[in-house]
Amino acid sequence: HLLQSGGGLVQPGGSLRLSCAASEGTFAGYTVGWFRQAPGKEREFVAGLRWSGGNRYNSDSVKGRFTISKDYTKNAVVLEINSLKPEDTAVYYCAVGRPIQSTVAREGSYYYWGQGTQVTVSS
Repeated sequence: HLLQSGGGLVQPGGSLRLSCAASEGTFAGYTVGWFRQAPGKEREFVAGLRWSGGNRYNSDSVKGRFTISKDYTKNAVVLEINSLKPEDTAVYYCAVGRPIQSTVAREGSYYYWGQGTQVTVSS
């Protein structure tokens, strides 16, 4: 199982830190992806990290504001979001799978999903 934490209500321009941890085992050999789903929209890929090797992937729509990294102490993958905008409001999900580079943004490439966490950007 995946355990998500972080999220909440933040003002525009603020920052948030989302975490995704494995309840059992490690992420070795897997890619951890972050997706989000805004109200009335399809779920979209925002970032991914291949745990073994450290390859990082970012959606062009969030590049420069979203940073994905490893937290070795907590065996977790962290998504840091800066310069938040109202359009970043969504439920954010982490997921684990073994996609190849060309399929890292596809939902179907991931086997396990976190419970989702709400991020609301509003003044």
